[in-house]
Amino acid sequence: MNIGDTLLNLWEQTGFANLYWGNYVMILVALVFLYLGIKKGFEPLLLVPIAFGMLLVNIYPSIMAEPYTTVMTSDGELVIAKSGKYIEETGMYLYNFLTGEGAMEHAGGLLYYFFRLDEWSIFPSLIFLGVGAATDFGPLISNPRSFLLGAAAQLGIFVAYLLAILLGFNGQAAAAISIIGGADGPTSIFLAGKLGQTNLMGPIAVAAYSYMSLVPIIQPPIMKALTTKKERKIKMEQLRPVSKLEKILFPIIVTVVVCLLLPSTAPLVGMLMLGNLFRECGVTKQLSETAQNALMYIVVIMLGTSVGASTSAENFLQWTTIKIVILGLVAFAFGTTGGVLLGKLMCKLSGGKINPLIGSAGVSAVPMAARVSQKVGAKEDPTNFLLMHAMGPNVAGVIGTAVAAGVFMAIFGV
Repeated sequence: MNIGDTLLNLWEQTGFANLYWGNYVMILVALVFLYLGIKKGFEPLLLVPIAFGMLLVNIYPSIMAEPYTTVMTSDGELVIAKSGKYIEETGMYLYNFLTGEGAMEHAGGLLYYFFRLDEWSIFPSLIFLGVGAATDFGPLISNPRSFLLGAAAQLGIFVAYLLAILLGFNGQAAAAISIIGGADGPTSIFLAGKLGQTNLMGPIAVAAYSYMSLVPIIQPPIMKALTTKKERKIKMEQLRPVSKLEKILFPIIVTVVVCLLLPSTAPLVGMLMLGNLFRECGVTKQLSETAQNALMYIVVIMLGTSVGASTSAENFLQWTTIKIVILGLVAFAFGTTGGVLLGKLMCKLSGGKINPLIGSAGVSAVPMAARVSQKVGAKEDPTNFLLMHAMGPNVAGVIGTAVAAGVFMAIFGV
């Protein structure tokens, strides 16, 4: 082989020779996400691994390649198929050949195996375990009315569901897309997998996590538009202390009640409450620390990177993706609106004792949405502390979004 052939072969192996314009567009999007995560600090623990996964798959698409097997048939023809898939040329299933002569298995890309754990709902459930271990349900127990605000914030889910149906999505796809309105990435991935919408999982997950990261930008204009300056200045009474017994019983009771009503929510609600029980029972400190720290961060790395890697240009740059992103934004906006409007109603019914800003925290972005409620309230009155009050609707929203997912699974018989 001469030098010219060697250089040509080398060139053909580079990314420059194998990528098309769409890959460069997605690389640019990934760089923007990295900027938002690193420079602007928009939920960097999520946005940085997602953006880097997006960068990787659009430079080296094979990192998400599925495993396959090559088989030499009796007439000498080489058949290439995914493991276990039907081979039309032979009228048999590929696994019949796996032990035969001439069969050779080829491994998939690194991030393909990570993504399979997303599809199987393993990573979303483990994320909920960590969230439960890191979350204090005290504000919700102290103020049970927070459940209503968390429920009201699910309005966006059902509005987006109806809009998705109108845009031509089937019922399962519409349900998977609409759950973005809960601002809950793990639940979005979980429901998409359960409803068989793995082809939409990448855009859905990226939209959900992106909007979670952009809570500080999206929510404040809506909150200010729906409330008066006087309402935003309302100071709420200090929450009552919650006993240790209440905190221990809460995750057990919620698990029993919710999972009996909607058994399909057990992987999410069960893991969320198990993590919280680790935190509150006082005898599993090591398990609690592992779930909310080491395990949580390991799962976030693998889930975030694999979700980002599902956004190859050929899969992501489609009209379907644009519809999903728009529907997700609509869902998120209506979710915020539903929470704030119920907050205004509760404010009037309580004689001005409830600040309606805490209703916006009814979406599931914990604790970002609660911090936004605090920030918007503090701009009107720096001495106003709404954070703990907003944490009630915030954690109620996590439960509410899981319940909404369970309702969809029950509707479609999953």
